[in-house]
Amino acid sequence: MIKNICFSLLKNLWMTIDYFFKKKKKSVPIQNEIYFQNEQRISTLQYPKKTMEVPPRGRYQLHNDIDNCIVCDKCVKICPVNCITIEAIPSPTLIGKTKDGKAKRIYPATFDIDMAKCCFCGLCTTVCPTHCLTMTSRYAYSTSNIHNHHFSFAKMKPESIQEKKKIWNDHQKKKQEEKKKQTTITIF
Repeated sequence: MIKNICFSLLKNLWMTIDYFFKKKKKSVPIQNEIYFQNEQRISTLQYPKKTMEVPPRGRYQLHNDIDNCIVCDKCVKICPVNCITIEAIPSPTLIGKTKDGKAKRIYPATFDIDMAKCCFCGLCTTVCPTHCLTMTSRYAYSTSNIHNHHFSFAKMKPESIQEKKKIWNDHQKKKQEEKKKQTTITIF
C-alpha cells in the first residue's frame, strides 16, 4: 500500500516538473491564430488586475444607444428568453431622426434588459435596423444581487411619460371624431 502511494506521488510530481519545463513559452495574444490551439498554458491571469482580451465579435453585455433607437420592437419579438422589455408611446408628429436618417415616431418610455435572463445569442443585435443595440466587450459583471443585472436605458421621467400618453390619446380621440364626421357626411 505504501509502495503504491509513493509511486503515485512520484509519478504526479514528475508530471508536474515535466509540464513546467516543457510549457515555458511566451504568452500569445488572443488575436493570434494559434491562441486556441495552445490549450495548456503555464499560468493564469491575475484577475481582476489583468483581464483576458476578448474577441471583437464576442457576445457579452448588451447596450442600447437609446438616442438612436426607433423603438421598433423587433428585438423583443426575436428574443427567445424575453429578457428585453419595451414600453412604447407613439407620437402624432416626427420626433427626430437617427444617425442613419431613419425617422423616429415613437418614444421609449421603458427599455429594460435583464442580463440575468439573457442567453447571449445575439439575435436582438442582428435584427436591429438602426444598429443601436450592440453587445459590448464587458463580460465581468458578477454581483451578489441579481437585480444588478437589470439595466434600464430609457431616459424619460414619469411626468414626461404621462404627458406623451395624454398627447397620443388626445390625437386618437381627435382622429375618431373626424372618422365619425366623415361617416355621417357620407350616409346623408
